[in-house]
Amino acid sequence: MEKFVIQGGRRLSGSITPGGNKNEALPALAATLLTAEPVTLRNVPRIRDVEVMCAVLAHLGCTVEWLGPNDVRICAAGVDPDRLDAEQCRRVRASILFAGPLVARFGRVNLPPPGGDVIGRRRVDTHFQILQALGAQVNVGKGYELKAGRLHGADVMLDEASVTATENALMAAALTEGTVVLRNAASEPHVCGVARMLSKMGAEISGVGSNTMTIRGVPALKGCDHTIDSDYLEIGSFVGLAAVTNSAITIERVVPDHLRMIRMTFEKLGIHVEIEGDRLHVPAGQSMEIRRDLHGHVPKIDDAPWPAFPTDLMSIVITVATQCKGTVLFFEKMFEGRMFFVDHLQNMGAQIILCDPHRVVVVGPTPLRGGRLESPDVRAGMALLIAGLAAEGETTIYNIHQIDRGYERVDEKLRRLGAEIVRLPVD
Repeated sequence: MEKFVIQGGRRLSGSITPGGNKNEALPALAATLLTAEPVTLRNVPRIRDVEVMCAVLAHLGCTVEWLGPNDVRICAAGVDPDRLDAEQCRRVRASILFAGPLVARFGRVNLPPPGGDVIGRRRVDTHFQILQALGAQVNVGKGYELKAGRLHGADVMLDEASVTATENALMAAALTEGTVVLRNAASEPHVCGVARMLSKMGAEISGVGSNTMTIRGVPALKGCDHTIDSDYLEIGSFVGLAAVTNSAITIERVVPDHLRMIRMTFEKLGIHVEIEGDRLHVPAGQSMEIRRDLHGHVPKIDDAPWPAFPTDLMSIVITVATQCKGTVLFFEKMFEGRMFFVDHLQNMGAQIILCDPHRVVVVGPTPLRGGRLESPDVRAGMALLIAGLAAEGETTIYNIHQIDRGYERVDEKLRRLGAEIVRLPVD
């Protein structure tokens, strides 16, 4: 067990490069099971969830070879689909993504229940409704047992625009006999990234980026070389960090089209960024004044599926708002446990009203003071780290393995910007 110890109140400066998108890398790793040929993935973040997924693949019989710090080659020629490790699968939510490729290629999988953040109920029904529509038999017990001959085409309406269910469906549909139409599909950048990877492997997919995708199944897929996009959630986190510490920071290798709604949301908080090519600059001296709606109404920031504001940045912008002048309502629609980190910010001095499990009102700015905190999940952990860097005095954050699940060597990156943050063992 480790902890972060932070000396806050320091202004930072310099440039920083985000890691690869975790939410693209995890399904991309699962997609390597669709072919017996080697697949090379580049710009893969070396985070805990990736390490667990690679361990599961190795236990299944894949060869997993790291070619460099962030490039990995995987060959699933010798896979035994009956060797899923239950304990490893329980350590990561993304283990649900093994369902689609294993049942599509091998006709069977016995999947243990997935793990993941405790941020509310995270239903898996959509995954198995899709696979049943494609011809799989699903038995639900302590885990999920799936059996099928070759999957067949179907016209499927997802009952929710689930990212991971869409990815599972894309992977399974790639090897179907016939044509699969996915309606109400998720269209986040990482879903598009997985679709591009599958196309490189020989899948025939149209409608990428829309909520209706058509997949014409092929008998077999081949290997490929695929580069993971930069993580726009990490970029959004660094924008918030720069703002609350009044720092001038440049973020490299951004994809501007991934940041449109994120930029609009920060503008509501009085935070402006500049983009030139694939570089984003956050100037110091932001106004940090919450922009009221017309007629002086209190503004609302809420989340929804792409292209709306992403739920995974809600914790970050709530923390940023504590340092902005004015009042703003945050409405978290997707997870009923997402807001249950704000008591940490209240203890640091923030003026936050928890209205119900889905809504908080933030009144700012209020100086934050250091304290002893515990990271409840990946994104809330990063939000508390940002709060610690903005606060006066020393902040200690425990349970930081949660942060490590989504942010690669974040303490090292922040030290290069001038942050006083150290990683220490817990006594």
